[in-house]
This record gives sequence, structure tokens and C-alpha cells, in this order.
Amino acid sequence: MKLSRQNLACIFLIGAALALSALLYARLPDPVPTHWNLRGEADGFTSKPWGPFVLPLTMIGVMLLFLALPKISPRGYEISRFQGVFEILQTAILGFLLLVHALALLSGVGAAVDLNRAVIAGLGLLLAVLGNFMGKLTKNFFIGIRTPWTLASDEVWLRTHRLGGRLLVLAGIALFVWGLAGGGLAAVVAVLAAIALFSVVYSYVIYRRIEGFPRASGGGSATPR
Repeated sequence: MKLSRQNLACIFLIGAALALSALLYARLPDPVPTHWNLRGEADGFTSKPWGPFVLPLTMIGVMLLFLALPKISPRGYEISRFQGVFEILQTAILGFLLLVHALALLSGVGAAVDLNRAVIAGLGLLLAVLGNFMGKLTKNFFIGIRTPWTLASDEVWLRTHRLGGRLLVLAGIALFVWGLAGGGLAAVVAVLAAIALFSVVYSYVIYRRIEGFPRASGGGSATPR
């Protein structure tokens, strides 16, 4: 299988994550913190030898999933129509996971890392990248704003993703600043939930305006002979 530049970049990111785990392995506590609550406090731990490699293994799983999805896309909904954008999004997501992994390991060895601040700022950048490419996604079952109304109409899909993309870019910039300022993760959850809800409602409103809905036929109408 021929690998694209983006796939090679993803392999490099995974390799960097594995190398960082190996480099800091002896200095990490046992068990290793692998989950944090909304206040940035460690509340989940995994014992060695798996603990330092949880996120690198997750990155491998994400890449394998991204490689598999284009091959199982049904006809008419092929990811191959926006393959380049799909691979950019894959690289951006793995880049963010590498950032989280590096911060978690540094925190584990005792470095003074403000995990919440850095992760929220990094998530803001990721959302801005995702939003910038949302309008280039074509109809598919795996990525994007998939509602009954976007999947039923190409025009509704396009309009919803253009608007959703702009909202994600704005939210990403706002969260980047919010993270650097020391804001909490609760605001991130609220912003993402608001964008998701607005996008669903917008897709319904646009579908109703463009396509309409069939009127129910009256029960008393006679069938012409």
C-alpha cells in the first residue's frame, strides 16, 4: 500500500510518541496517570508497562481507523472524494494527541506543566483546523455533521458544513485564548455542545426551507376510477 505524505507524517507523530514514552519510562511513577477530570486532576491510573503507552497505542488505533474508513465507505458516500482533506484532519488529530501525551508524561515525571491550560489551547487550535476544512467535506457516514437532513440533501450538507466550519473556527480561536488565560474545561464542553445543537437545528431549518416535507394525504379522499 502506497502511503501519502500525510500518512508518513502520522507515522512520524506516532513514532515520536513511542520514543518519548521509552525515553521517560524509567522516571515515570507506577501506576501512571492516564485520565484527568475537568479540573485537570489525575483521577485514573494505569500500571506499567502499559501506562506510558496508552496514548501512543490510541494513536495507532486512530490511524488504523482512518486508513480503514475509506475502504468501507458505501457507494455514493465515498471518503475518497475528499481524501486529501480527510488525511489532513487525521494528521491534526494525531498531532493533538501527541501534544496531550507529551504534556501528560512531563507532568508524570514532575515537570511544572499546566495541563488544563495547554490542552485547552491545543484543542482550540485543533478545532480551528477542523473548522477550516469542514466546508470541503462531501456527504459521508463517518465524519462531519451527519443528521437525517444533511444526509438527505447535498445542498443542506454543504450549507450546514460551511456554517459549522465557521463556528468551529471562531470557537477554536476563542478556546485557544481561553486556555492561555487559564479558563476551565467546563466552558469547552458547553461551547461544543452549543455548536452541535445549533448545527442540528440549522440543518433541519435549511432542509425544510429547501426541500420541504411531503404533506400527509387526507384519509377521506376518494380514489378516482
